[in-house]
Amino acid sequence: MRLPALKNVSALRPEMLSDATARAVEDLMREGESANTLASYRSALRYWAAWFNVRYGQPISLPLPPSAVIQFIVDHAQRTTADGLAHELPPAIDEVLVEAGFKGKRGPMALNTLVHRVAVLSKTHQLKAAKNPCQDPKVRELLMKTRRAYGKRGDLPKKKDALTKDPLMAMIETCDTSTLKGLRDRALLLFAFASGGRRRSEVAGADMKNLRRNGPSSFTFILAHSKTNQDAKDRPENYKPIEGLAGDALHAWLTAACITDGAIFRRVMKGGKLAGALSPASVRDIVKERASLAGLSDDYSAHSLRSGFVTEAASQNVPLADTMAMTGHRNVATVMGYFRSSGSSQAANLLDCKKTNH
Repeated sequence: MRLPALKNVSALRPEMLSDATARAVEDLMREGESANTLASYRSALRYWAAWFNVRYGQPISLPLPPSAVIQFIVDHAQRTTADGLAHELPPAIDEVLVEAGFKGKRGPMALNTLVHRVAVLSKTHQLKAAKNPCQDPKVRELLMKTRRAYGKRGDLPKKKDALTKDPLMAMIETCDTSTLKGLRDRALLLFAFASGGRRRSEVAGADMKNLRRNGPSSFTFILAHSKTNQDAKDRPENYKPIEGLAGDALHAWLTAACITDGAIFRRVMKGGKLAGALSPASVRDIVKERASLAGLSDDYSAHSLRSGFVTEAASQNVPLADTMAMTGHRNVATVMGYFRSSGSSQAANLLDCKKTNH
C-alpha cells in the first residue's frame, strides 16, 4: 500500500541524516549523559586542544594521527630511566598549560587521568565517524604497557578513605538540631550513607516525588536513575529503605523545613530561608566541612560515603548480596573495589582459631 506524499513535509534521504535529525541526535546523546560525565568530557577535550596547539603549533583537527596520541602518552606518563622517573613534556610547554589554567599542576598526569583523556578522544572520534587513532595497535599496546609499568612500580591510584560508622557519627555530632543547616546536614549525611552510599549527584537530585513515607520516621527512597542503572529500569534494588537514625533525621529535616514537594535537600540562606536544590559540589563541600569540624583528616570526600558503606557492611558481616542491593552494583568485582581493608582480617588468623567440632 502506497501512502500519498505530503505537500508541506520534505522527503528525507534514507542514506543520510538531515541537519535537524543530526541536531536531535546530539541533543539526545547530551541529555542521556550525566552532568559530571559531560563536564569531564569537556575538560578533557579542552586539554587535548590546548596541548596539541602548543605542542604542534597549530589548531587540533580530527582525525588525529596515531603518532600524536603516542606523543600525548609519553608526554604525560612517567617511565623509569637511568636518572629516575621521567616524562617527555617540555617544561616550557608544561608551564604554559598550567598558567593558562588547562593543567592543575606541573609534572606528569595521574594514570587515571591519562587513561580517561585517551578514552575521551577515542569516543570523540567514534561519534564523529572519524578514523580512530586510539584503536591503532601501537597506541593500544603502549597504553597497556604503561598501565603495567605503573603497576610494577607500585604506583597505584590513591583512593579516598572510607567514611565508616565511627567517623560518620563524629561528623553527625557536629550537626546541631536547632538550625535548619544543622538538621539538613545531619539528614543528608545519614540519608547518603544509609541508602547504600549514594553518589553526590544522586543526593543532590533526590526529590520528594521519589520518597514514600511508610511511617512517622520510616521512608522508602526510589532511586529510578543512577550510574549503575542509566536506563532507569524498574529493579527491586531501586527501593532504598531509610529507617532508624537516618529516618528520624530525615523526618526532622522535612518537618522543620516544611518540605512536601521538590528537592529534598536544599540550600539554606542566611536567616534560615530555603533556596533551590543543592548542587553535587555543595554535597561534596558539606562532607568536607563536617569532616573538618569533627577534626577528621581531609582525605574524606562525598565518595567516601560509598566506600564507607561497603566497608562498614563487610565489617558487620552483612551478606554481600544485601550490600549490593543497597549500592545498586550488579558486579561483585566492582562493589569490592569500594572495600577498604583495615589491615586486619579474620582470614589471616586461621591458625590462631580453635576448631569447633559439631
